[in-house]
Amino acid sequence: MIWYPYQQMKTMKEPYKIIDAEGVYLKTAKGEMIDSISSWWSVIHGYKHPVLTQAIKLQADTFCHVMLGGLTHEPVQRLADKLQSFLPGDLDYSFFSDSGSVAVEVALKMALQYYVNRGEMERTKVLSLTHAYHGDTFKTMEVGDDEDYHFILEAYGEKKDVLHVPTQIPDLEQAFEAHHRELNCFIVEPLLQGAGGMRMYDISFLVKARELCDRYGVLLIFDEVATGFGRTGNRFVADLVQPDILVLGKALTGGYIGHAVTVANRKVYRGFYSDDPDKALMHGPTFMGNALACSVALKSIEVFEQEDYMAKIRRIEQITRREMAGFTDPRVKEVRIMGGCVCVEVKDAAVLKGYQQFACERGVFSRPFLNCMYAMVPYIISEEELVRVLNTMKEWFS
Repeated sequence: MIWYPYQQMKTMKEPYKIIDAEGVYLKTAKGEMIDSISSWWSVIHGYKHPVLTQAIKLQADTFCHVMLGGLTHEPVQRLADKLQSFLPGDLDYSFFSDSGSVAVEVALKMALQYYVNRGEMERTKVLSLTHAYHGDTFKTMEVGDDEDYHFILEAYGEKKDVLHVPTQIPDLEQAFEAHHRELNCFIVEPLLQGAGGMRMYDISFLVKARELCDRYGVLLIFDEVATGFGRTGNRFVADLVQPDILVLGKALTGGYIGHAVTVANRKVYRGFYSDDPDKALMHGPTFMGNALACSVALKSIEVFEQEDYMAKIRRIEQITRREMAGFTDPRVKEVRIMGGCVCVEVKDAAVLKGYQQFACERGVFSRPFLNCMYAMVPYIISEEELVRVLNTMKEWFS
């Protein structure tokens, strides 16, 4: 029996059974639906993309996986080289893993050990945002701040090593002034907080965060698992403000296979580079650098560049702003749009009950959560298909 995610199994509605998928469409025995959320924000090229599918097939004919413990292979070397040239500044050092949560765990472990290696044993605390979500493994839950997902941690009592701050510069300055001697890192979902409610904030906050991290010697981590590859309207938010550690996942492989990467800058990498074996990063996911994942990730980045996906994303944002302009309803608290994301936040989550079925009947797959109705569409979507998604969202309120 399948144990499904984020579900009370006793009362859950039967899931839609997908028998095929192509382009932006999920296909069931009863018909097809536009996937308005890109399979948890990952399938940026749509389904059954011929170039990505061929990359998987070609690599499988050679080998599917070998461990990176004492071995290496061309796909992982090429992906590391590509990321080095593709990412800004000196974000040059790629540590691969098999999921976004694990990649964030690696980033947090890197930050802690960076200071342990320097003998600064007092730097045990992490600064994070209120409403943060960084994954469902234990340390990522701890740095998160969402009781709807992570209430189980209440069994451990009050958090001792994590501080949370809202996205307001005065609060950020106060937190650094009071706690900088204890902090090893500040971790953020830059500009767009996903699972915590599709909350959006200004780049000035991150500019100040970079300044404070530099002033007080604290590492800055960007969790761009959800925001990377154009979702905010920027290629990466790291192009605007460079972190010390960058975490990528989801769209890294175009949603084809689980893979993630934690990318460190030169300063962080040099903190581990030593003749002393105790200063090595002792971490090694079994499927890190998986050859299938690396091969399809390379092709995903190639398509992203060659087909000017940033122009596609600008077009999605323009259409979304046009279609949502003037939309209001007494039950709606706010409509937020950024890049390839639109969120309709309602005042009462009960307003959204039944919306998924309503959308399905109109040929759109959606999955509202908390008090958020949202769309993060595949970037290949046509104007007609996108308008259909947005009209479905508006029609629910009429």
